[in-house]
This record gives sequence, structure tokens and C-alpha cells, in this order.
Amino acid sequence: MAPTRLLALALALMACCPPARLHPAPAPQTLLCLGDSLTAGYGLEESQAWPALLDQRLQSRLPGWRVVNGGASGDTSREALRRLDWLLQARPRAALVCVGANDGLRGLPLGLLKSDLGAIVQRLRQSGAVVYLAGMDLPSNFGADYRRDFRALYPAVAAEHKVDLMPFLLDGVAGRPGLNLSDGVHPNAEGQRVVAASVERFLLPRLRALPPRASATAATPKVLRHRKDLEQTP
Repeated sequence: MAPTRLLALALALMACCPPARLHPAPAPQTLLCLGDSLTAGYGLEESQAWPALLDQRLQSRLPGWRVVNGGASGDTSREALRRLDWLLQARPRAALVCVGANDGLRGLPLGLLKSDLGAIVQRLRQSGAVVYLAGMDLPSNFGADYRRDFRALYPAVAAEHKVDLMPFLLDGVAGRPGLNLSDGVHPNAEGQRVVAASVERFLLPRLRALPPRASATAATPKVLRHRKDLEQTP
């Protein structure tokens, strides 16, 4: 076939078959884990903490998601609430709230904890995040009445604000010496792996069901990855 006829044929084919539209890659979806030392990975490297392990798991099971460790050792629910606006610069699509253990250990009024948890849920929702709540427990040497009311507070908050509840963050880890540091409270490296697996079982089907967060006009999320990112506050 003559070169001119080949060129004409090629042009005709291009006219009939316009190039495929290139769609931009979806924006990363962020999961914020808001908590205290149980989330921060007290006594361990940050890479050993369960949020970092969860991040690794999601890379293969739920590509496009990343996990922000929003844990700060010693935080009560009120202190976590004060940090929240800073952490929201990460523009989380979802958040797992794991606060309140220090309120209980300090014997703070449970009415304040309930109020703070409600305020945290509302602020996260205002930001566009879907919220999940993790339940907490106290050591058995606490007063029976206070411990009972503390444990019951989390299902009550979840029901009031219509959020899914992970019944107990440290399920399978609390009270097991081989999975905790010498203080008997904070998970060791192996315990962190157990927590990461438990959180993944709870969250994975829920995160999969979420539609991507629209990002056409949204500001670029601030990457909060390391403990130093938590040192600055609003």
C-alpha cells in the first residue's frame, strides 16, 4: 500500500477512535487514630506501634489508604480534644477514637469523659470524617462501681452519636503478661501486632464500604506521620 494511503488510513482511524481520557489518581484516604499512650506505642519505636502496623497491612489490603498515628502519651480526653484541630490538617476520611484510659486511671468524673467524647465525635464529623469508637477498660483493682460505669460509657456514647463501636481496643492483650511491657498496662511489640490485627478486622470492611472523599477543590492534606508532627498545636 502506498505511503500516502497508509497515512490517510491512520488519520481516519484516529478520528474514529479518540484517545482515552486520563483520569487523575484518587487522592489518598487517611485514617486518623486518635488516642493516648496505648495508641502512640509507649516504650517502643513508632514503627512498632499498632497504627504503623495497621498502615502496613492496609497498603496491601486496601491500597490508597494511609494511617496517621494521633496518639500522645498521657493525654486525657480533654487534651485529645484540644489537639484535634491540629490533627485535622491531615483531612481524615475516617477516624478511630481511642481515648479515655487516662481519664479512668486518674479517676476523673465520667460525665466529663462522656462530654469530651461527644465533642470529639462531633468535631470529627464536622470535618467530614466517618467516626468509629474503641472501648476501654480499667484494671481489676479499681472500684467495681467506677469500673462498671466506665466500661458502660463507651456503648452509651456510641449509641447516642450513632457510631460503630469496637468493644475493647486491647481485646486479647490486656492482662496477658507475655503481650505487655513490665508495667502490665502497655502492649509490647507482640501485643501491638495483636492489637493491629484486631483493629484491622474491625475497620477493614467498614473502610472498604466508604466512598472516596471528594478532593477536586480540597486543600492538600498535611502529612502527619511522626511524633514530632504532634508537637505543634493549634
